[in-house]
Amino acid sequence: MSGPLAGVRVIDMTTVLMGPYASQMLGDMGADVIKVESPQGDLVRNLGPMQHEHMGALFLHINRSKRAIVLDVKKPEGRAALLRLIADADVFLYNIRPQAMERLGLGYEAVSEANPRILYVGTFGFGQDGPYAAKPAFDDLIQGAIGLPSLIKQAGSDVPRYVPSNIVDRTVGLYAVSSLCSALYLREKTGRGQRIDIPMFETMVSHLLSDHICGATFDPPLGPTGYARLLASERRPYKTSDGFVCAVIYNDKQWAAFYKAIGRGGAIETDPRFSNLDARNRHIDELQQMVARIFTERTTQEWLHLLEQADIPCMPLHTLDSIFDDPHLQAVDLFQWEDHPTEGRVRRVGVPTTWSESQPEPGRSAPLLGEHSEEILREAGYSQEEIMALIDQGVTRGAAVISQP
Repeated sequence: MSGPLAGVRVIDMTTVLMGPYASQMLGDMGADVIKVESPQGDLVRNLGPMQHEHMGALFLHINRSKRAIVLDVKKPEGRAALLRLIADADVFLYNIRPQAMERLGLGYEAVSEANPRILYVGTFGFGQDGPYAAKPAFDDLIQGAIGLPSLIKQAGSDVPRYVPSNIVDRTVGLYAVSSLCSALYLREKTGRGQRIDIPMFETMVSHLLSDHICGATFDPPLGPTGYARLLASERRPYKTSDGFVCAVIYNDKQWAAFYKAIGRGGAIETDPRFSNLDARNRHIDELQQMVARIFTERTTQEWLHLLEQADIPCMPLHTLDSIFDDPHLQAVDLFQWEDHPTEGRVRRVGVPTTWSESQPEPGRSAPLLGEHSEEILREAGYSQEEIMALIDQGVTRGAAVISQP
């Protein structure tokens, strides 16, 4: 493996989305990520379209750049094997509740005894000092708990709705990666490992309120909570005469350019409701309604040309299907094809960042269940006889043979 995290070993005991999304990014950056699964495998292996059991589409997109081992850590032999892997690792990443980790004998004290330098990183629902500590959590649950569906209704939806993306899992996964990389840097200076808890609820409250705390920032409050521009009912793609266009007309310069482009130069100075950013935010609904009416007067292509000429930020409104044909994404080669050993030709979304010296790259295709079990156990010092005994006991398993379609 190459990349900025080459030489870092991550023992990844995470499932579903949040943890695997984080560990895939670490793997793309060069870390040796060892995905530890139960004999049944990660639940996500069997979600979505698939050609073979355990190799569903969603799994393929959040588990590349990893090796996979099966260990039944509920059995003493499986727990012992995991601790042997941890002894030679830099990071232990998990995303089940800490109470369950303690029951498995894999709490921080037990793991740090096996490796005092380990970074013991957990992503789970709630901080451990509050009354919600032991509660289970899922993306939709946390979206509701932080008020996101209520904000969507406030912004114009007929009912409260969840965001149609696993926004909590992916945001917290990103936070986990940034926290973990910072902890690696600190450990290089101190030589000491530590426990890091990354709770979904607190992380997302921090994320959301950085936009919407507003007047409640002050004591006494200087107004209500909620950022008016983000909650405006007309904050949505503008309908044109033949489709939709996305445009953000934000600062004074852009508004002046917009008025000039539509032949109404000087209007920004003469209408006090729209004369500056603060006034526009206070009259955001009126402003957006006025603009929405104007956009119906031209076609989508006419608007895109006009706005680009005026240097006003704009983009076409894509669908999940049309985005693959976006000329910019094609030019930067974000969508790539790979030949998977068992799944044939599959599309992947590449690493979106660009590095001048150590470009991260996907290092491996998403692994079969148990694909690297024997290889990893041999690296941990197990003999072939010991490995076969673990297979016979149901503690581990090798990969089933799958022919390419």
